[in-house]
Amino acid sequence: MAIPISYNVRNLRLRKGLTIMTALGIALTVTTAIFLMALLAGLNHAFVSSGSRKNVLVLRKGSEAELSGGFDASLFPTLKVLPGIAKDSRGEPMASGEWVVVIVLPRKDGTGEVNVTVRGMMPDGLEMRQLPDEPGGKPPVKLVEGRWFQTGQREVVVSKSIRSRFAHANVGDTMEFGKGSWTVVGVFDAGGSAYESEIWGDVNQMASDFDRQGGYSSAYLRATDEMAADALKNRVSDDQRLKLEGVIEKDYYAKQTSSGTPIKIIGIVVAVIMAIGSSFAAMNTMYAAVAYRGREIATLRVLGFSRPAILTSFVLESLMLALLGAAVGILLMLPFNGMQTGTSNAVTFSEVVFSLQITAQVAVYAILFALIMGLFGGFAPAWHAARQNILTALRG
Repeated sequence: MAIPISYNVRNLRLRKGLTIMTALGIALTVTTAIFLMALLAGLNHAFVSSGSRKNVLVLRKGSEAELSGGFDASLFPTLKVLPGIAKDSRGEPMASGEWVVVIVLPRKDGTGEVNVTVRGMMPDGLEMRQLPDEPGGKPPVKLVEGRWFQTGQREVVVSKSIRSRFAHANVGDTMEFGKGSWTVVGVFDAGGSAYESEIWGDVNQMASDFDRQGGYSSAYLRATDEMAADALKNRVSDDQRLKLEGVIEKDYYAKQTSSGTPIKIIGIVVAVIMAIGSSFAAMNTMYAAVAYRGREIATLRVLGFSRPAILTSFVLESLMLALLGAAVGILLMLPFNGMQTGTSNAVTFSEVVFSLQITAQVAVYAILFALIMGLFGGFAPAWHAARQNILTALRG
């Protein structure tokens, strides 16, 4: 015969002080776990949501990043005429030779300087990044203020994140990098992708400023569809004339989630340490309950409730405490959902900006994490309660 759940609820209500303190201890541990999981979820979203499966990124063979993927500009005309490339608004093959460099910009709040990625691109580079993967779909990048940069001009457009985090990044402001001044003419929204950490300008002006004429660090080719993109990627890699390598743009950014490895390691260590502490807090609470309710437990035995039923009841009570702590922890963290932060990208050596993402998956993991703490914290006291001698408990 099972002990009714209402019995556990009543006991938690009677011991309000202990219940609240234990639940808060678990809640604080859960908030830490949620914060770290939300960081990783946001970082993964920034990279995994970046790029398109129709865009093929071309690098020098053997290179793993655009910063180290330079190739001779004489190869670009050959790339443009490969089969499977979509046409741009002018009826030409949609291809963009690009340069990626890293500059240092001061933060708006005056807390220091940070490496920022600057990308020089051709007009087709802008066009392909405004095309959705599906007809009627959401464009990956859209202009929200000002206008796009003009070819041959010392003009740049910045992401919303760059504008909010760095000085001199508003429309009409002037940025100093390379060999002179650059005018900010527009702001774009990249929907939280890795492009949110970039500044864009004309590729030829960028090459001139950083003395990199005669080549490109990478090229982007827009395929007619996803199947054509896979074929185009293989065609680039297999062409012995080029000695280049093609990769689907989305896959390239997905590999950069390795930037979150340090956060993951620190998160696991911190979460385990705090979970052990919270499990002991739950254990102390349950042991106190066992000591306080010795006669009550013995009475339950006299009434016919078995040891397994008492064991199950006390474990369930501990799990209820854990669920209460998980609920409080999730509520405490909800105001931080969407908060922007940044970390160093191990591939580009620049800052990548992302938002905390408290997703449904994060919430489920937080609840499971709390339940595991409750189970470990409640099993030993529950076992002790179930094994009590009836006569000894009644005399106490």
